[in-house]
Amino acid sequence: MAGSMLAAAMLSACGTATVRPYPGQSSSGSSAAASSVPVRSVAKPGQTVTIRKGDTVYALARIHSITPADLIAWNNLSNPSNIHPGQVLRLYPGTASSGSTATASRPATAGTSGSSTGSTAATRPATTPAASTTTPAISGISWRWPADGALVGRFVNGDATKQGVDIAGASGDDVRAAAAGTVVYSGAGLVGYGELIIIKHNDQWLSAYGHNRKRLVNEGQSVRAGDKIAEMGRTSAARDMLHFEIRHNGKPVDPLQYLPRR
Repeated sequence: MAGSMLAAAMLSACGTATVRPYPGQSSSGSSAAASSVPVRSVAKPGQTVTIRKGDTVYALARIHSITPADLIAWNNLSNPSNIHPGQVLRLYPGTASSGSTATASRPATAGTSGSSTGSTAATRPATTPAASTTTPAISGISWRWPADGALVGRFVNGDATKQGVDIAGASGDDVRAAAAGTVVYSGAGLVGYGELIIIKHNDQWLSAYGHNRKRLVNEGQSVRAGDKIAEMGRTSAARDMLHFEIRHNGKPVDPLQYLPRR
């Protein structure tokens, strides 16, 4: 359960167009709890929360309408499972100096604490520079394609079910690390992901590889760009394919803006 919770926190939403709503629970988790996990964060500039005994990052994120991934990124938590009573967590990005920055991960209007609970804001398109598909963040990472095959699914900004790309292939095809990093999750504990691998490249960037037939790396293992990490499959998918995501500070970005053209 701890592993699947960490993976859910690292990836606030990961999916294809036809499966899963917002995955925040393992297959044994309650559907009621999963449905209450926020798909987009509502930043609360200037506000903090003090951890009490029994609190978890996942529960605090749900209570305060923040995705677990954002709560982790905003507080630079290296191990979200290792928090302690008395620890103070920010409910907004650490670099936030204005409302527009604090609400970059939610399609809302001006990001003041008063507007963070507005239900109508969720239907409005994101307008902050961080959410723009024309000004991607510079990663400084030499990304490479994680699999050969045709592109059969594209990233859609703001769509919680299309936060990566889908690459078709045959069962057993190589799935390779898109960049060097450390495996922070290798398991099948999240509904809709199938056999999933998450690689952390640095404090801001990670990549995810879902629907594998077989995982070939373990948590804590270092990998180089191009290393074979899995075999392609169709776990939790309708066809053999790789679902691939790149995330910056917990927020999904369009992988096609970072992968080389082919």
